[in-house]
Amino acid sequence: MAKIKRSAGKGVRRAAKSQSRAAGARRAKAKTTGLVDRAMGVLPFTEEQWSTVWLTMIIGGAVGLAFVIANLAGVPAMAQAQVAAMASDAGFEVKHVRVTGTNQMDEREVYARALAQRNRPMPQVEIEKLRKELLDLPWVKDARVSVQLPSTLAIDIVEREPHAVLEKPDRLMLIDAEGEELSLVAPDAAGDMLRISGPGAAKQVAPLDKLLATAPALGPQVEAAEWVGNRRWNLSFKSGQVLALPEGAENASGALIRFARMDGQNRLLGGQVATFDMRSPPRIYMRVPGRADREIGDGS
Repeated sequence: MAKIKRSAGKGVRRAAKSQSRAAGARRAKAKTTGLVDRAMGVLPFTEEQWSTVWLTMIIGGAVGLAFVIANLAGVPAMAQAQVAAMASDAGFEVKHVRVTGTNQMDEREVYARALAQRNRPMPQVEIEKLRKELLDLPWVKDARVSVQLPSTLAIDIVEREPHAVLEKPDRLMLIDAEGEELSLVAPDAAGDMLRISGPGAAKQVAPLDKLLATAPALGPQVEAAEWVGNRRWNLSFKSGQVLALPEGAENASGALIRFARMDGQNRLLGGQVATFDMRSPPRIYMRVPGRADREIGDGS
């Protein structure tokens, strides 16, 4: 009986298809790798930085997973301790403190509080407690505290702005627009800043600003303001003259506007009058050294 031999054509075709699929896979892999390489080249990271990022993500994920498992097991305290230990072993602890935003205050005051977190595992950094401690510092209006893995504690300070000088019996203090005391200041360092005085004057800084804004032409001429009897202002001008204003915000602003109008018409500032007394509107009493007081009753 004759034997029929199977053709080798099918085997050849299968081998060719297999080689074609392998070549296609190699081309696809090369194309994908090329795209990834190009994407990596566009992003502003070095290979070392990418390695750090991936390592941080892996370790962070492991730490988070451990924390979740421990919490599900009903041992949150143990979970926190375990997570802190793992984080510390992995290098996730405070080794560096970076402070920004300090222009006028002594940044050593910030570091003195921040360094209490030094060498502490990142999960145990008391961010809110540190922020509250920073807000207690006179110059600090706001503070933002954050951790930057793996080992940096970042603190961004928003400082208060010096606005005026508060004259106290024994010292001068810089204060901000809210009347918060910032620091001592020497007389020669106060410059041309507005000086305020009188018991309770610091709490009246905002109303004083509002009052001076009603007569913007006079504002730059005011050198000092005294809060008298916790009820009204005496304004001292750079010319050395004094304006006594009446009680009440409306009465005081009305008197100041009226005085500004009169000064514009008659150049009162810089003249011989030492004191302008407007405490009893509509009358104005003007005192000239060595002369009797002169009264103007109708604002003319």
